[in-house]
Amino acid sequence: MEDRMQTITSKKNSHVSIGIIPGHYATNHSHVNYYLDMTSMKTSCKMAHAAARDLGAELNNVYIDTIICLEGTEILGAFLADYLSSNGINLGKDINVITPELNAVNQMIFRDNTQKKIWGKRVLILVSSASTGVSINRAVDCLQYYSGEMVAIGAIFSAIDEVNGIEIKALFTDKDLPHYDNYPSDECPLCKKGIKVDALINSFGYSKL
Repeated sequence: MEDRMQTITSKKNSHVSIGIIPGHYATNHSHVNYYLDMTSMKTSCKMAHAAARDLGAELNNVYIDTIICLEGTEILGAFLADYLSSNGINLGKDINVITPELNAVNQMIFRDNTQKKIWGKRVLILVSSASTGVSINRAVDCLQYYSGEMVAIGAIFSAIDEVNGIEIKALFTDKDLPHYDNYPSDECPLCKKGIKVDALINSFGYSKL
């Protein structure tokens, strides 16, 4: 797989990039024809800092109390909170950065000590990839339970434009990957052609088959 890796650099910032590997991949709820490697974005201090500034520039007209980080976006979320706190409309006010826990049935939950960061708060949901909106909708259900309000969505990559009427602000979109496709697992044309799955993928990475 790795020898097929290509790099896509942000049109806005040459210091921000992701890797892409064409192939046939299975997620928990769909099949896709590209694996998006966001490892550097999630682990590199310098790249996350640069990416947060670009994403923050798209979000600095929205008042945000809390950023909920999904899919390993905690470093990006921390830099984004710093940028928005310093440059956003809530100038100088602190922004909470938290991550939900998944229970035995894969529901998002927050323990008693972090629930106060959500109750009555204006929340930004930050994800690594929004291909179908499933993860974001699950987060919305969680927010409703804890009486939080989703006011913004940020993503490293998004193949969809909005969720629940809120535009997704993304560093990369399907316009940067014009041949990116996402299929329900039972309708995958690659499977119908007998093309084997290269790897199982999720927000942590990939496992070759």
